[in-house]
Amino acid sequence: MWFQMLSMVLDVVAGLVAGTCLLRLWMQRQRISFHQPVGRFVFALTDWLVLPLRKAIPAWSAWDLSSLVGAWLIKLVQVALLWLLSGGAAPWVLLPWFSLLSLAQLVVSALSALVLVYAVMSWISPGSPMYDLVARLAEPLLRPFRRVVPLIGGIDLSALVLLLALQMLGMVLMGLQMGGLR
Repeated sequence: MWFQMLSMVLDVVAGLVAGTCLLRLWMQRQRISFHQPVGRFVFALTDWLVLPLRKAIPAWSAWDLSSLVGAWLIKLVQVALLWLLSGGAAPWVLLPWFSLLSLAQLVVSALSALVLVYAVMSWISPGSPMYDLVARLAEPLLRPFRRVVPLIGGIDLSALVLLLALQMLGMVLMGLQMGGLR
């Protein structure tokens, strides 16, 4: 019971910090201003990690690799702590691999949440400032699906198709993680 509670707390904290690092990466990639409440929150939560990493890890094209490495390091610490708490059952050399899979699962979950929020907000409050931010984050992901999925009765189902693809990717990642434990 204690392991499950600690695991849940670690998952929430690591997910929040690593997810915010990934949001920072994506917001910078999309050239979204950080001079709004979400941007200030992202900076406040990630500067302590990303700014020191930025001194050693340069950006690549429009990608802020220090944010990506920061997210991976947070997941690595989470996986290592869980490994220690569980008695170190798996070989320690697999910890970077498990943390990479954990980061990929976080990306899939975050993108699924983003697309779901985008779809709901497009029905409820398409004129709000928060919708503009969510749309700028989600539209590049939906664009390739919109080219393939036709409108059906005037309804755009590209978000549903993207969510399905993300769920399948999540299942593949879970299978890889379970396969690594054997």
